[in-house]
This record gives sequence, C-alpha cells and structure tokens, in this order.
Amino acid sequence: MAVGVVQVELSVQDRLAPPLAPALPVTLVLDRLRSAHNVGNIFRLAEAVRAEAIVTCGYTATPPHPKLAKTARGCERLVACRHCESSAVAVQALRAAGYWVCALETAVGAAAVWDLPFRFPAALVLGNEALGVSADALAQCDAIACLPALGVKNSINVGNCAAVALYEAWRQWCRAGGQVLRTAAGSQ
Repeated sequence: MAVGVVQVELSVQDRLAPPLAPALPVTLVLDRLRSAHNVGNIFRLAEAVRAEAIVTCGYTATPPHPKLAKTARGCERLVACRHCESSAVAVQALRAAGYWVCALETAVGAAAVWDLPFRFPAALVLGNEALGVSADALAQCDAIACLPALGVKNSINVGNCAAVALYEAWRQWCRAGGQVLRTAAGSQ
C-alpha cells in the first residue's frame, strides 16, 4: 500500500528585494569573535530576519573580509555594519541611544532567552567563543540571557546562539505588535 506523497514547492531563489516591512529593531554586538566564518554566518542570520545592524568589536572580522564574505554570501553588503574598538564602548553608545542591551552569556542565574521579555530597540551582545562577553561590557548590560544546556558542555556555537536569540527577538517583536514579516510560504 503506497503512502500518499506530499507535494512541496521549495523556495530556491533569492528575492530581488526584501519585503516592504520595517527592519527588526535589533542590533547585534559581536565582542572579539575569533572566527570570520562565524561572523559571516551571523551576517546571514541578521539579513534573514532583517536585523537593523551589526557592530563588530575588537578583533572581530569586519567587512570587507574574504573568509567572512565566503560564509555571508553577500549579506555583509545588505546589513549595516560599523566597527567599534571595544564592546564596552559599543554598549555604552547603544544605551545612550535608548537601546535595551542584553548579553547572551552562560552566567549563573541568567534567564533563558525565551523567558526574558525583550524591549525594543534591543541590542544583543554575543561574546568570544572561548572568553565570553568582556566583563566591561557585561557590567553595562540591562539583562543577561542564556541558552540552557542539558549536556556536558555549557554553551553552543556563537552563530547558533545568535540564531536562537534573533528568532526569539523576532517572535517577541511580532507578538508586541511589531510589523509581522511573512516567510516565503506566507506563514508567520
């Protein structure tokens, strides 16, 4: 007995332009990320949810950069980016501009990112793969969120962390009345 085959139409082409909707009011602060490939991945994620900007800090790869470009696949030209000498300086400037700033860190007692109510505009601070978010920047954040881990390791790849946090920010923004962006399939 044959099982029914579901016909699925895949979206394989890029759009010629993004949907006519405002950008997600989230800026990502990348604190001394060692891997240009991780940074490129984060540019892809930021472009996918239309995050407003990325701030690279310290020795984080900044466009133009060949390894970043390889992973970003053109998204480094689509997401606003600026460089700052340190994440502490970036956080201070964002807070002065009215941003709610949340570090994503493995801190004891940190709320799970999906349990923390975001405020917009928001800035999410992602730290070095081995060292985390710098103490100077962490001290200035309004909140610290984590991605709980049940395994032996207490953290995941910074790009994967960015994905979870950005999509949670998008979900909360839409629930709070932000412009609902629709995927290629038309769902929320």
